[in-house]
Amino acid sequence: MSHKFKLGQRVRRAQIGYAASKADVSDVFEIVRLVPEDQTGEPFYRIKSGSSERAVREGEITEV
Repeated sequence: MSHKFKLGQRVRRAQIGYAASKADVSDVFEIVRLVPEDQTGEPFYRIKSGSSERAVREGEITEV
């Protein structure tokens, strides 16, 4: 499976269950690195907003 999103693209975190905070879901992030797929075959990304950077699976983010 190849990456759906590209470097520099702006994305939001998808709301997954009730545990996601409103601030986290509403923030816009920029994709800063494409990470290889894990053993399930799902691509990963490094995303950044301000000084906060994190790793997410493709299914956890949506296009802005």
